[in-house]
Amino acid sequence: MSMVIIVVLIALAFTYINGFHDTANSIATVVATKVLTPGQAVLLAAITNLIGALWGTAVAATIAAGLINTGVVEVGPHLLICALLAATIWNLITWWLGLPSSSSHALVGALVGAALAASSNDFASIIWFQDGDHWWLGKGVVPKVIAPMVISPLLGFVIGFLLMGALYALLSWFSHREGFLRRLGRTPFVNSFFGKAQIVSASAMGLAHGMNDAQKSMGIIALALAGATAAGEFSQLPGWLDFLRIQGSAHGGFVIPVWVKVVCALTMAAGTAGGGWRIIKTLGHKMVKLHPINGFAAETSSAVVILTASVFGIPVSTTHNVSASIMGVGAAKRFNAIRWSVVERMVWAWILTLPVTALLAYGMVRLVGLWW
Repeated sequence: MSMVIIVVLIALAFTYINGFHDTANSIATVVATKVLTPGQAVLLAAITNLIGALWGTAVAATIAAGLINTGVVEVGPHLLICALLAATIWNLITWWLGLPSSSSHALVGALVGAALAASSNDFASIIWFQDGDHWWLGKGVVPKVIAPMVISPLLGFVIGFLLMGALYALLSWFSHREGFLRRLGRTPFVNSFFGKAQIVSASAMGLAHGMNDAQKSMGIIALALAGATAAGEFSQLPGWLDFLRIQGSAHGGFVIPVWVKVVCALTMAAGTAGGGWRIIKTLGHKMVKLHPINGFAAETSSAVVILTASVFGIPVSTTHNVSASIMGVGAAKRFNAIRWSVVERMVWAWILTLPVTALLAYGMVRLVGLWW
């Protein structure tokens, strides 16, 4: 039982780190455009993250029962601890370097690496793809992780580009003054209107972040508690600790308890309140110069993609989507408005996240196997 409690505590630590690591995703643009002060933006993000984390469990179910084949590999506390530690280490490294990498892909990569190391039939330990009438609704790393990893940022870029272009066209149509678009960022009415609108879009972004990211830790905790319950580790628990028992299995699925949702949501909100200014600087200032209208378009685009993915239980990267949306908005402004050297560093972090965390978790599980 003590190992299960350790899993829960490490999962909550990962959630807290995810909160301050990914704070920039929902507030970088609203801070960069000076619509809100950093303190106001963090408070807004913490509240909306909390609400989003309590709204639905589709992503949690994917993490708990849609990636690892528990009929081939036993998902015990040691495997989960190694996966969480690998993901946390990568998050801290990228946070220190100011790189907006994906906590989602870090966790998924670590789970895959840990499962491969713990199984004698390596590749069968992972649910790669599940056939069905609607494959995108089924389980599997390919439809739930790999495909969305490529498709969702592209959608964020395209939607951001089109939305920004449509806003430019609309405002240009309303004003026939020469050089209007060139002066758009300095137009008082436009800045005032989209400054207010950006508070709404930033709230939607915070809601999307909580709805997708906080649920990943919910899935890990539920998986650990369900495994311990099935193994009889909680058979001697006193009645007042019955809330730790989760009936069911990864095969049939199980309900995420309300207390797990609440604890993960509060932890995510606390981490968000801790801030993540290194990454905010990269997203909000270094990549492209933003005005309120640009921030509104970027936040709206990424929120649409992430909220849609969350409904279908797809653990997409909030980081990738908001970054791609900012790129799309910048490209609509003018293609050379984007600082491509910064983008290149970010893309390398994206590419390396899955393999690095998988290798870290794989090595940790192997080491634990030698010692245990």
